[in-house]
Amino acid sequence: MDGVLVDVSESFLGTVIETVKFFTGKHVTMTQVHEWKNRPGFNDDWKLSHVWVNKLGVKKPFEEVKRKFEEIYWGIEAPGNVKREKWLLSRPALRRLRAGAQLALFTGRTRRELNHTLDGLKMRGFFDRIVTAEDVKKGKPDPEGLLVAMGKTEPSRGIYVGDNVDDAKAALAGQVPFVGLLPYRSAARKLRLRKLEELGALVVLSDVRGLEGWLRKRSEI
Repeated sequence: MDGVLVDVSESFLGTVIETVKFFTGKHVTMTQVHEWKNRPGFNDDWKLSHVWVNKLGVKKPFEEVKRKFEEIYWGIEAPGNVKREKWLLSRPALRRLRAGAQLALFTGRTRRELNHTLDGLKMRGFFDRIVTAEDVKKGKPDPEGLLVAMGKTEPSRGIYVGDNVDDAKAALAGQVPFVGLLPYRSAARKLRLRKLEELGALVVLSDVRGLEGWLRKRSEI
């Protein structure tokens, strides 16, 4: 969902930067965020923030870092960074995709985070199944949630679209064909393109709006 259907550069990723600054006083960059995201196991932004803060020499317990992250993301007296999220794929495009296949979400978000976006934008009805971080025992890169999202569909008949290393590893472990998505000329693409290709991505698109055309060409082969 994040980085594919929703631009979270100013919400979740921006909150990582602000959380690190709050605890350490250091100004870290979006490129550095993506360097962390290039490593397995850092799909979880709470974990990333906590490890990064401690790596910079400020020893704080996980729950304290998580609490500050949540305050920055949700806001206290006014909406926080959550208000900066941007939905990336139009309703007509989602309708066309859904006309040809079932759509499901497998996300590292909590239910509260997911509900805020899907229900606030009235996008829930496009998805047949939704799996959050709270619905699985093992998060990404374990394929548990991905296989739950697939339902009874044979893994090899699905396509999983993701933007990070943990997505690609989950797809590989679950034997689900993987399509990467990294914006053109972005730090994420510069740092992760080769890694996603090495992990078996069929293609790495630069815009989710290109998914329809790629699927169409694939069906013609």
